[in-house]
Amino acid sequence: MMIADVSTIEDELALAQADSRDMKRTVVALRAELEAAHAEIHDTTLRITQANAAEISQLKITVGVLREELELARIERDRAVQLERVAGHNEMQQLKATSAALRDALERAHADTDNAVRTALVGAQGEIAQLRQTVSGLRESLELAQIDKANSVNRERSLFADEGAQLQNTVQALRDQIEAMRRT
Repeated sequence: MMIADVSTIEDELALAQADSRDMKRTVVALRAELEAAHAEIHDTTLRITQANAAEISQLKITVGVLREELELARIERDRAVQLERVAGHNEMQQLKATSAALRDALERAHADTDNAVRTALVGAQGEIAQLRQTVSGLRESLELAQIDKANSVNRERSLFADEGAQLQNTVQALRDQIEAMRRT
């Protein structure tokens, strides 16, 4: 019976060695898969980082363009205000000249000039009121344009944040898949 026991032990040893070789091969194969998964994660992360960098660059360009547009709107507003000031100054100069002429005419014909002065003042007041309304309307239009630009920038930021959240969810899903592959 000793020979049979030795033969059985040798068979068991051979089976154990075969199992050990199979286990080693499995470990090597799993290591290769793990390294491939790490490489894929690295590549995906690199692509996402590059995409984000490109999008950030585009957003910076957009912000720069919007700043330039805002500056141009400010310059245009300042120019319009300046033109209105010049027009108001010219109008005042004209009114002063008219007033002087009316004074001279008043000395010559007091009754006729009283009516002319009243008519000129009413017209000037109406014109000044119209100019004030125009300036007010221009200011409101400029404020609305600035609000629209701010809303546009906020929408772009929101889109960027949404895309970033989606990318994070994708990365998490990939991690979960890799983790699930590791477990199986």
